[in-house]
Amino acid sequence: MTDKTIPELSIVILCYRSGESILDFARQTKQLISSLTDSFEIVLVGNYFENSDDRTKDYISQLEKEDAVYRGICLPKEGMMGWDMRKGLEHSRGEYICVMDGDGQFPIDSISRCFEKIKEGGYGLVKTYRTTRGDGLYRTVISKIYNTLFKILFPHIRAKDINSKPKILTRECYSKLNLKSDDWFIDAEIMINIGKQGVKIAELPVEFEKLAGRQSFVKPSAIIEFLKNLFKYRFK
Repeated sequence: MTDKTIPELSIVILCYRSGESILDFARQTKQLISSLTDSFEIVLVGNYFENSDDRTKDYISQLEKEDAVYRGICLPKEGMMGWDMRKGLEHSRGEYICVMDGDGQFPIDSISRCFEKIKEGGYGLVKTYRTTRGDGLYRTVISKIYNTLFKILFPHIRAKDINSKPKILTRECYSKLNLKSDDWFIDAEIMINIGKQGVKIAELPVEFEKLAGRQSFVKPSAIIEFLKNLFKYRFK
């Protein structure tokens, strides 16, 4: 695939503070995607806080030298997860765009199932929902609160699990979203905007693994901000 070729599928991986682990994860992802299509790119979002000890961008650079299928986006951070996701989506070129976390929590073959489903046609977004999750009581309870409150405030949006990934969107669907969030609210913003447009979605079950090797980056202040945004979007 040349630089001017539009790939069928863009994989946007959020790699914040992944470190050396992103090497194996990216290679495994490449191996899987190459079995689905020969027209793809992998966008590695390794944005970082200046003066931090995060070396993720160095490993992303290593991958870029290894294979042209990898495209790194490594910028000084101006926001949190939402900003990272927006930058990755903006740099993607594919007809279909898959966004996912690079921490290895979800079974990687869930990408295959989501991609096959969206290619059936008729869907603007196909995503997973977590039937079980191994990342502890804290995150499980928070997730249930999020999803319950979301269903109360936005009952017309038929979604079981707002934050679950991977999410695969059509290029047409993404182009209409006009995303603004710089924080953890971006998954909810995607679902709210899709609901406003009446876009058809599908959700597939997945089991999430325990988050190994690092703690959650979701702090209490982020939870409060998320809840404030839910009400702001509902009543604006």
